[in-house]
Amino acid sequence: MKKIFIYVVIIIIVSFSISILFTKNFEKKEEEVVSTEPAPRVENNFVNLLHTSDGSVEYLGLEEYLYGVVSAEMPASYELEALKAQAVVARTYTKYKQEEKKHENADICDDSGCCQAWISKENRFSRWEEAERESNWNKIVQAVNETAGKYIAYEGKPINALFHSAGKTELPINVWGGTYPYLQVVETSGENAYSTYASEVIITKDELIQKMLEKNSKFKINFKDDDAMRILEYNESGRVKTIKVGNTELSGVEARTIFGLKSAKFEFMIDGDEIKFQILGYGHGVGLSQSGSDSLAKQGKNFEEIITHYYKNVEITE
Repeated sequence: MKKIFIYVVIIIIVSFSISILFTKNFEKKEEEVVSTEPAPRVENNFVNLLHTSDGSVEYLGLEEYLYGVVSAEMPASYELEALKAQAVVARTYTKYKQEEKKHENADICDDSGCCQAWISKENRFSRWEEAERESNWNKIVQAVNETAGKYIAYEGKPINALFHSAGKTELPINVWGGTYPYLQVVETSGENAYSTYASEVIITKDELIQKMLEKNSKFKINFKDDDAMRILEYNESGRVKTIKVGNTELSGVEARTIFGLKSAKFEFMIDGDEIKFQILGYGHGVGLSQSGSDSLAKQGKNFEEIITHYYKNVEITE
């Protein structure tokens, strides 16, 4: 009887131990299941995009949003490394705008004059030749995906990653009055081969007078005077800083806007009844040059080297 009692006690102890072990393993498995749940969503990985055409706001994943930005801002025919540089610049500019909070209910808008351009995949396809649509889009997606999460920082914060179409870069103080230590004057070889680099605008004397009167109701000019129009000063980048037109002085930026020029880097000549402007570059000139990026990519530079060519003392981080 004594032996039977001992066996029963042993069986009870073993059974109890197995029960405890099983329970702990089960709890551990439950904990493991919980730990594999998706991480909480990070708001900075999403964008509230304001469509300026109708005032609606669209909620998009950041990388998905960038497909539309890169395809709107840079030709798909450009080198992949140039497109990658544009993707990083656009991502950085987006992060900068998210912190700036310019728009009340959105992070950024689709107007290039205010923020940066954006186009839907459907609209982008409608503007490309049918045979090029898929390959162009895949190239854009590749550029964005292969730089996913990367942005440009100065002293640990996203920079104001401005960019323009073509030309020697300009100091922001000569355009808007602000200064950023990472935005300096930079020249890139090979840009003069691009169609966006050089252009011409021709207006009549009467058209010039009309445009100037809209700017200054007291405007007067005598085209018989030798200095009826004269460039008074250039800035460091070679763009016009100040120009005299009749009795009015304009900044180069103002002249660009009034006369519809692609850049403030221009010369002019009066030829009979016409004023002919010869322009170099395209855009405000601050930050990364898109045609310059493509030229550098053709020279074998990668996207990181392109970025650090245009933005000084920065780091590319994630």
